[in-house]
Amino acid sequence: MLNLRHAMEDYGVNNRTLSAALDVAPSTVSTLANHGRFPKHRDETTAKEIIRGVFKEKGASAATLAVLFDESTTATAANKPKDEYMLLRKQPLYPATRKHFGLFQDPWGEITNAEHIFDTSDIKYVRISLQQTLTSERFIAVVGESGAGKSTLRRELADKVIREDLPVIIIEPYVLGLEDNDKKGRTLKSQDLAAAIIRTVAPLATLASSAEGRFNQLHQVLRDSRRAGHRHVLMIEEAHALPIPTLKHLKRFYELEDGMNKLLSIVLIGQPELAAKLTERNLQVREVVQRLEMITLEPLDSNLEEYVAHRLKLAGKSTAEVFEPGALDALRDKLTVPSRHKDAPAVSLLYPLAVGNQITAAMNKTAEIGAPRITKDIIRIV
Repeated sequence: MLNLRHAMEDYGVNNRTLSAALDVAPSTVSTLANHGRFPKHRDETTAKEIIRGVFKEKGASAATLAVLFDESTTATAANKPKDEYMLLRKQPLYPATRKHFGLFQDPWGEITNAEHIFDTSDIKYVRISLQQTLTSERFIAVVGESGAGKSTLRRELADKVIREDLPVIIIEPYVLGLEDNDKKGRTLKSQDLAAAIIRTVAPLATLASSAEGRFNQLHQVLRDSRRAGHRHVLMIEEAHALPIPTLKHLKRFYELEDGMNKLLSIVLIGQPELAAKLTERNLQVREVVQRLEMITLEPLDSNLEEYVAHRLKLAGKSTAEVFEPGALDALRDKLTVPSRHKDAPAVSLLYPLAVGNQITAAMNKTAEIGAPRITKDIIRIV
């Protein structure tokens, strides 16, 4: 479908209006708007100019006129799998785009300052929960789609420990190539976790070779470190790739104690597959589920406008300087896709990474066609 169909709806232009202007049948206009096929007996360039003239009389902006005949991606949303939207291609904000909008930094770049993190009620709760692992032993899982902001919050926690010189040791096992079975990649077993903890807390210690000896050594190392005034946080990224046996064993790690004091906080960070593994219906992990708090990072949805305004403000711009009215509504529509199940609600993909990628593409397109601001039509075609 061409962007023309959306413009017809927005400006109240029907098939008969265009068919009269082009001197073709209304069905020919429908074929053009829905499938991009121009009348064979009309010169395409002339036809485009006639159509643009109709919309110009209706008050369409120069940006709308410039993208009338670009293909719209919104129409195919119902047929695209959810993962295809989450893997939107990343592109840089081009130098010409920065100049066009008067930007000296990328508003959608990676967060490097904790003060710049946008707080929704969900994100606030996650941040507080993570920070509580620094002062009391907790067992939590932070679950969210790719690009929801999980890694940003993990980095913020590690930065807080360094910045405030806190007596906390964060243990992060390497998860490169991690898979939940040995056929697809490398699994992370409980002995690997024990080794990671020992190496981080007592780097000069020689690892015990036997499993029993290593776990005994782990307990002693944590006990000595806690008595010396340190707390410990085991933080596992890509935790959705942990095998079920390792998830079960985490309960035993969490139960390590020195008298009345627990010795280890555990934070699992993963995609929704982690929640599926740790469901109450899975009897294999019921003892873990009973001790673990699951926290989900939700999409921006009702906070979209505030999020965009926050990120633009960091770059010295306001929303009105970058977007025309209606553009953010078009973005919300584009990243809200129908569920594959008939009676289920639509699925929101309004996560920071997807939002940033879409807006970056829209800004580049806006600069390319010379429009002053992003319009809803530009949002639809990128």
